[in-house]
Amino acid sequence: MPGTEEEVIRIGKQLEKMASSSDHGNALDLLKALKDLPMTLEVLQKTRIGMSVNSLRKQSSNDDVITLSKSLIKSWKKLLPAQSSRGSRDSQDSSRDSPTDTGSESMSSKDAGNGNSSQSKPTATVNPLPKTNDSVREKCREMLSNALKTPLEDADTSGFGDPVELASAIEDCIFTEFTNTDTKYKNRIRSRVANLKDSRNPGLRQKVLSGEITPERIATMTADEMASDEMKELRKNYTKEAIRDHQMATTGGTKTDLLKCGKCGKRNCTYNQVQTRSADEPMTTFAYCNECGHRWKFC
Repeated sequence: MPGTEEEVIRIGKQLEKMASSSDHGNALDLLKALKDLPMTLEVLQKTRIGMSVNSLRKQSSNDDVITLSKSLIKSWKKLLPAQSSRGSRDSQDSSRDSPTDTGSESMSSKDAGNGNSSQSKPTATVNPLPKTNDSVREKCREMLSNALKTPLEDADTSGFGDPVELASAIEDCIFTEFTNTDTKYKNRIRSRVANLKDSRNPGLRQKVLSGEITPERIATMTADEMASDEMKELRKNYTKEAIRDHQMATTGGTKTDLLKCGKCGKRNCTYNQVQTRSADEPMTTFAYCNECGHRWKFC
């Protein structure tokens, strides 16, 4: 029904504008207009109207708007088993990926009645994506989802998004970049999975689940960007130490053939003497082999 689809898209755009502002004046009239339209599963999937209605529900403090929004979402969910020719397992998957599955059950009736939804923490919401019918992509989505489901200790999960939907969005961004599932695509997926499930870097996983890091962002982050603060500091110190050692060996050293490298046996060496202990103690000599790069020290 082209006419119905166009009307739903028009109403959806208005609802999205209302959800991002404090003016919900004619929201109830728009929801009533949606209720009177002959809705189908195809229109729901194309327009993603379920996301718009649920977003408005979370932001509104009007009891009538909240109640009607819940009623619409509940009625649209009934379309899934009625129009799906798949088995019960596929019906559950479709319900999970459908635009109408917007997590309305995650909000308690008490919060809805008191209008506290607008004060809750921001949730990492993404548009649910349909199945890809590609076994490689589906497996990658499953790996990302399992990584995001790794437990977080002492973390408030009330504002977290759905790991399955977030994983699908991340994978879709990566696939869009490479347009295939070749080695580069798989390596990008593996690096996301390894960093997201790293027990020493729970902050990354928490930021993705809370929406602080978007699926588009995590899909393109480098290893250094995904690393924990402790790892970044450690790498920084290693870099400084390596630069210092290199400068000491190449610029401040004295070349000599009196020292013999214990690794390669060559006598092309450079040495430095540094006062590493108290002033009355002898200086420490640091030697560097210009042939193989071996370093050692002696008093």
